[in-house]
Amino acid sequence: MNGEMEKIYRGQTVLIAGAARSGLASAEFLLAHGARVVLTDLKTQNELASSLGALQELARSSGELVLELGGHKPESFRRCQLVIISPGIPRSLPLFEISRQAGIPIIAEVELAFRHLKGNILGITGSNGKTTTTTLVAEFLRGAGLSGYAAGNIGKPLISFAATSTPDDVFAVELSSFQLETIDRFRPFVGAILNLTPDHLDRYRDFDDYAGAKRRIFMNQTAADFAVLNADDPRTVEIAGQMPSSVVYFSRLAEVPKGTFVKAGRVVYRDHRGLIDLFPTDIIQLKGSHNLENVLAACAIALLAGVEPDLLAGVVRGFAGVEHRLEWVAEIDGVQYFNDSKATNVDATIKSLESFPGHILLIAGGRDKGGDFSQLRTLAAQRVKHLIVIGEAAGKIRDALSDVVESSGAASLQEAVLSASRKAAPGDTVLLAPACASFDMFQNYEHRGRVFKDAVRGLAAK
Repeated sequence: MNGEMEKIYRGQTVLIAGAARSGLASAEFLLAHGARVVLTDLKTQNELASSLGALQELARSSGELVLELGGHKPESFRRCQLVIISPGIPRSLPLFEISRQAGIPIIAEVELAFRHLKGNILGITGSNGKTTTTTLVAEFLRGAGLSGYAAGNIGKPLISFAATSTPDDVFAVELSSFQLETIDRFRPFVGAILNLTPDHLDRYRDFDDYAGAKRRIFMNQTAADFAVLNADDPRTVEIAGQMPSSVVYFSRLAEVPKGTFVKAGRVVYRDHRGLIDLFPTDIIQLKGSHNLENVLAACAIALLAGVEPDLLAGVVRGFAGVEHRLEWVAEIDGVQYFNDSKATNVDATIKSLESFPGHILLIAGGRDKGGDFSQLRTLAAQRVKHLIVIGEAAGKIRDALSDVVESSGAASLQEAVLSASRKAAPGDTVLLAPACASFDMFQNYEHRGRVFKDAVRGLAAK
């Protein structure tokens, strides 16, 4: 056990709000270092039983675990020394005001991790493309022989690495706006905002409030750090002058003074050494112009982290993408099926539609996040052959689009897939790109994507 951390947490009561992935990982770390952990969640102990066994076993030998499940106890929010908030819980919840009034710090799991993590952090946020970019950066790091890991809002929570991390480790960390809301000292060596488009407006006052949460990724950087920004996105360009760190751009549309861009069909990088040729764009397997942007961003981040330029091409050539992100599933009777369940906002669905020339049978819908579905009208009219809507937002989507595209509804995703298969002809594409969150019908977007793929494979089996 790390003696320094044991001194910090032994005898301390830490309230963890939310027993999802990051909350459980935080509890494990704190218990292992002697803390009294109060884990609270609206779900009952029966609902969480399969997740709690390892924690309860750990608490028999280290720390103390108190479970407050099936609801929150207000007094626990004032009888602790620290609160760890899970990303899915809004910080505006009135219970947190109890802690604030008592002067108790409220921090994110990534903030807890940063305070104890050794090694460098490459923080990646944005409205879309985070997972693909983070995964590719981690592949670059490993391909270069570095001790590189993908963490954060993808895969393992960052706190899971804290106890065993070394100064040589490099962490590519996907960060959501929810996680960034409650950082304090968190400081990535490289921070990146890939793009900024309206999202999560069911949680934020307006777009500026949402964008402000994203910009917090840079708040602790210094002149020794780097900020990677999308030169093609005016919302990210306008914050470049506010950076305390050194700005590096990526662009698929124009040359940049420092960073990655496309020149004569090749990806190149410009820095103090001049122009460095990296690889031709045609080795990139991923569909869509947005994925070219993701590759450009990942290259810039990796190069700043010390990856040699000549190592990038081999990794890019072998990178086929990430599950649930414009993922090819099958071809059945001449019809292509693609799973883009991660398209959880309108802008992501726009990018998904732009990846195909037309003849699309689009499956969309779920829980509305405050998106403006009318922004889909032009592409729907040009490229969508038929729209099938599901979930809570079905009516709102049809109201926005029914006069520009033929549409129908389905009671389930399986029914939507079957309906699309019946309406499709050879040469068509059936595309799941929901433009909505998944929580009305599914556990998360991964669950939704798996259900879609199972339904498609069921068709193939028949």
